[in-house]
Amino acid sequence: MAGDMSGTTVAGSGPEQPIPATLEQLFIDRYAAMVRLAQLLTGSNLAAEDLVQDSFARMQRMWGRVDDPVPYLRAAVVNACRSWHRSRRRECRRLRAAAPTEDQVALGARELLDAVDRLPHGQRTALVLRFYEGLSEAQIAKAMGCRPGTVKSHVHRGLAALREVIER
Repeated sequence: MAGDMSGTTVAGSGPEQPIPATLEQLFIDRYAAMVRLAQLLTGSNLAAEDLVQDSFARMQRMWGRVDDPVPYLRAAVVNACRSWHRSRRRECRRLRAAAPTEDQVALGARELLDAVDRLPHGQRTALVLRFYEGLSEAQIAKAMGCRPGTVKSHVHRGLAALREVIER
């Protein structure tokens, strides 16, 4: 269990890092990275901070039963972001309808982030976890709760959609 694992490492948590022995150490080690991940998935720093704090609160209740806290926390953050998007879907549609057309905006860094934000949640999540977090397909599949083949499909389709936006 998650008792005394301070000498072991977590596969897929970036560079080999020791498994935190306490929730406090996990918070110190991973809070900022989880907020960045959630911010990339939601597009909102305020929502990201709230979702990560909620994920840590859920993690506290599960602490003694979780063998690998870093991947568990990452999956909790990804799932919280998915839920956030579901509850915000109607508002996002309204905002997208008011967004400027392609002819009004030249593609730049902000526009690329906007294009990523317009991707379906699965594609956006797979791309962020792959290219920002540097996770393997198996690690992404675990975080998203799907099969590696689904991850491949999300990455392929997401990149194709972004390529289409860039080439316009």
